Amino acid sequence: MEDKVTHSNNLKGKTVVITGASSGVGRAAAEAFALEGCNLVLAARGHKGIDDVVSHCRKSNILAVGVYADMSLAEDVEKIAAVAMAISGKIDIWVNNAGVMASGKFEEIPMEIHQQVIKTNLFGYMHGAYNAIKIFKEQNNGILINNVSIGGYMPAPYSAVYSASKFGIKGMMECLQGEISNHKNIHICNLYPQLQNSTGNLHSAKYSGFDMKISPIASDPRVTAAKMVKLAKHPKKDVFPDLKAAALTKTYKLFPKPIINAASAVVRLKMKGNTTKEDDDGNVLTKSKEPLRVYGNLPAKKTPGFALPLLAGLTVGAAMFLIAKKS
Repeated sequence: MEDKVTHSNNLKGKTVVITGASSGVGRAAAEAFALEGCNLVLAARGHKGIDDVVSHCRKSNILAVGVYADMSLAEDVEKIAAVAMAISGKIDIWVNNAGVMASGKFEEIPMEIHQQVIKTNLFGYMHGAYNAIKIFKEQNNGILINNVSIGGYMPAPYSAVYSASKFGIKGMMECLQGEISNHKNIHICNLYPQLQNSTGNLHSAKYSGFDMKISPIASDPRVTAAKMVKLAKHPKKDVFPDLKAAALTKTYKLFPKPIINAASAVVRLKMKGNTTKEDDDGNVLTKSKEPLRVYGNLPAKKTPGFALPLLAGLTVGAAMFLIAKKS
């Protein structure tokens, strides 16, 4: 249900902070808010990616500033907030977006990697919310947009700690929605996109022979970014950016065990058949490498990636549903 408070459709001159802005959905969001005429404070660990997106956004004749920051470090996130306040004296919208992912057999992923996934994803969103909400209460207005992912509702097979971080973000933000419910001009919006055709898939850490390609059913990052802009204009508490995200989540709720078991079985088989089992820590411990852009590389052939596990899970779930109806 949309909040009753009316917000202007005009975002021109609003100050927007976006984390994880060097590539993928974050970069798409930066470009989308730039077209709205917003002042941008764009943050990520890597200098090149941030410098590139800042330069691109300035072509829209808006104020754009880059901050090199690691969201897992509280002091770095405080720096982001300080820069934003210094350039405009306010923060109207804060977009929590930076995230990392590690996939493979739980016990074969180094503990250091597991810990950093939690620090970047869960602690990172906590650090962002901590700074944003304090400023919003001083201003008596502001919008926090969290790019949670459907991982907040359903587990990603062989990505246990990533899933834990997303479930944690969802729980934390739902609690904070209650805390600010007596501030009619402050909003916390949770966005739940599905797999994206973004560089996030290419940058993730992979172990145990896990080899995730960009799925044929992946959604367009620019659609997700457009939904962020829409939330900035019309805040809502919980939103799926497209029908695929909503459908996958609702189906999982109907058949949770069959779907995760079937998806895990397919991933397990895929890992077993992968002859190249070189481990890759991706961007978990270090800044993201090339490509630094919105879209990921579409494979030459439509490699199943996560599509096959998901479709297999849905098929098993539907079959069990039919059997149960007949019995």
